[in-house]
Amino acid sequence: MSEYKERIIITGGAGFIGSNLLLNLVPTYRDRLFINVDCLTYAGNLLNLKDIENTDNYRFEHIDIRNYESLAECFRKYKPTGIIHLAAESHVDRSITGPAAFIETNIIGTFNLLELSRKQVESGDNLRFHHVSTDEVFGSLGDTGFFTEDTPYSPNSPYSASKAASDHLVRSYHKTYGLDVVTTNCSNNYGPYQFPEKLIPLMIRNARAELPLPVYGDGQHVRDWLYVEDHCRAIDLVFHRGKSGETYNIGGHNEITNIELVRLICRILDDLLGGGPYERLITFVKDRPGHDRRYAIDASYIEHQLGWVPQHTFDNGIRKTVQWYLDHEDWLESCISGQYLKYYEEMYDKR
Repeated sequence: MSEYKERIIITGGAGFIGSNLLLNLVPTYRDRLFINVDCLTYAGNLLNLKDIENTDNYRFEHIDIRNYESLAECFRKYKPTGIIHLAAESHVDRSITGPAAFIETNIIGTFNLLELSRKQVESGDNLRFHHVSTDEVFGSLGDTGFFTEDTPYSPNSPYSASKAASDHLVRSYHKTYGLDVVTTNCSNNYGPYQFPEKLIPLMIRNARAELPLPVYGDGQHVRDWLYVEDHCRAIDLVFHRGKSGETYNIGGHNEITNIELVRLICRILDDLLGGGPYERLITFVKDRPGHDRRYAIDASYIEHQLGWVPQHTFDNGIRKTVQWYLDHEDWLESCISGQYLKYYEEMYDKR
């Protein structure tokens, strides 16, 4: 491994954003080694990474970041020069019914990574720690205004509270120990490889199966949507060029209400498949507790400092996304059936 000038651990690399990031970074930086650390929860799918699984500068380590000793062995093995920390429990509904996993993974897991990073730096090795977080830590906006890097934290769910806690831990390790850290807070991502419990793939799958399309409350909750490839470009930029100790907000400039989004997906499916209108399947359901009304990010800081702007319009990105899920129905079903776990057992347990 000494032939690689950089050795970068990507936590949660078998998840939605992590998969897209690795599929971009591994072929782009052939002189750098990328280590995918993932415990393969229900949302981690190694089938996402088939295109790079045998690439020389890619490794997979089946590790739960809550397990300090397993992580420590990974640090000893690779002596990473960088961490891009994506691993997290992220589904708000699951955090309401089972918050413990969010506390353990998002807080304790982040603490373990920070501690091992601190010890490695104190032994004389350089390391950059990039913490990937969410705009949900800021709470809910009114009808106007945007989240900035200076917006006070006001998390309203166990998920967002656990991410807020991890953000504060990362900041404290920079201020207290001088650890080289950067943090990014992003808006809602969409695109290929997103587990179908999330809104967009869920609506596509349910519509194809002629199942109800559940919309919380009155459907007027507003989200700012960011195409995952644009997010990955931003992560790449911040990791390599971001100023140590800084936070960068990443947004897609695409505010839309949930009901408008679902209706848009239905119209795209009508165009692509016929047999509609799929809007007849829309069903309003009881709102979830603590449901934030509006998120919107001011991404001017990363635009001015690093020159990042999203390259996908929402109309272009959502149509590409719907088409991708229609073209990958086998992948969708592998998520539901657990076939991706069988793939792991067959491909990796034999090694």
